[in-house]
Amino acid sequence: MNTTTARRGPDLEPLWFEWAALAGLLVFATWLMGVRGVWGLLLRSDPTGITLVIIVIFFAATLWCGARSRALQRERQALQRGAPGWASDYLAAMASAPRDPALPLDLLNEHTHGPHGTAWWVNGLLLKLGLLGKVIGFSILALQIGQIQNFDATQSQDLLRSLTTGLGVALLTTMVGLVGNILLGLQLTRLDRYADALVADIQRRSLGAP
Repeated sequence: MNTTTARRGPDLEPLWFEWAALAGLLVFATWLMGVRGVWGLLLRSDPTGITLVIIVIFFAATLWCGARSRALQRERQALQRGAPGWASDYLAAMASAPRDPALPLDLLNEHTHGPHGTAWWVNGLLLKLGLLGKVIGFSILALQIGQIQNFDATQSQDLLRSLTTGLGVALLTTMVGLVGNILLGLQLTRLDRYADALVADIQRRSLGAP
């Protein structure tokens, strides 16, 4: 009973299907926001284009997370079946008694965790772009206020419209950057935890544990 459970352990974490479920929710949210006119409002309210850049980077990174989820799940299934993969390379390196016993583990960690470093940098970039949009927005607001010489009550509507442009850029880019950072961070955290579990399973296999 315990042996069967141990062998089926990797199948209990369908990482790629978890990502697919999240991707489905994102697709539905994207469609719903399009129907409600939210996308048009976001893009029209940001003349700098930073919001569009954040959205494109987020969706590209999300697709990468899907491909990475598939790769990690495939390697864990290969470990379960005893097929060639990262696990077999690590076990072969350990069996060859290398001069540096830590080198095979370093190579394994590079396979399982290496690409995630760049992805985390991209995740931070989303937040930084949002903050950049905030700085630009408030700079636009400050410049518009600085250009006011004489306040004319008849021009108050045009004045408010010009002032809200900078404020809209500041708030919208910050909001989109934060949301993208949170959602992408959630995916990357799950990838890291799955990669940790994969490394632990491979090390247990190298020690002869079930």
